[in-house]
Amino acid sequence: MTQTTRASLEPAWILHQYPYRDSSLLLEVFSREYGRIGLVARGARSGRSRWQNQLQILRPLVLSWNLRGELGTLTGVDSRGTAAVYPGRQVWCACYLNELLLRLMTRHDPHPEIFDAYEQALMALGINEEQALRVFEKRLLQSLGYGLLLDHEYDNGLPVQHDILYEYRLERGPVRRQEVRHDGIFLHGSSLLSLHCDKLQEPRACREVKQLMRAALALYLGARPLRTREVLRQLSIMSHSARRDVIATGVKTG
Repeated sequence: MTQTTRASLEPAWILHQYPYRDSSLLLEVFSREYGRIGLVARGARSGRSRWQNQLQILRPLVLSWNLRGELGTLTGVDSRGTAAVYPGRQVWCACYLNELLLRLMTRHDPHPEIFDAYEQALMALGINEEQALRVFEKRLLQSLGYGLLLDHEYDNGLPVQHDILYEYRLERGPVRRQEVRHDGIFLHGSSLLSLHCDKLQEPRACREVKQLMRAALALYLGARPLRTREVLRQLSIMSHSARRDVIATGVKTG
């Protein structure tokens, strides 16, 4: 007989929601102590629902539920603090974090350290977006057993040096190289150490680490592209185009 698990007032985030049957919602929830779980919020789309406007992504919540088998039933919702406001691009960055969790985490596999890293990343998005995203990606892979070797060279175990150019061999680590080629992942030692220390400030380090993390994640995401990544790419294109238009207008009027 399948045992029923009852959880009460568990810190959690809603990663995604789908309409379910006539008036309910199917929630993909990330909780600190139970990991990722699926919950049915019965009647949540009804105008008389006691949970109306509460079940939203990017809102810190405490949830209660009964879980029997693969899906559980939501029994209680309360706020865990004020929801942050994510302007413009930041909301898509936050949704990118959600999509990573949905794609890489299996249900019923608790990872409190990933939960904490997720909350830290959400708080840091408005301070240093690149650092928040890359550090979360690194910690996510590490917690799932796919950690990156960042502070030592793969082939000899020597400490990574700031001013040395490295080729990063996925699932292994950094190896010294003399020049950049087109068929590999190349980073300076300073970039690897910046990621190792969770401090990405320099543009070159952000650029190189982004290339590394994209390649590392691709090993485990499979062929299906991330939807939020495509949205962010389009936003970057629009932003660059807008800046060119402003510059062009200034030249004409000047």
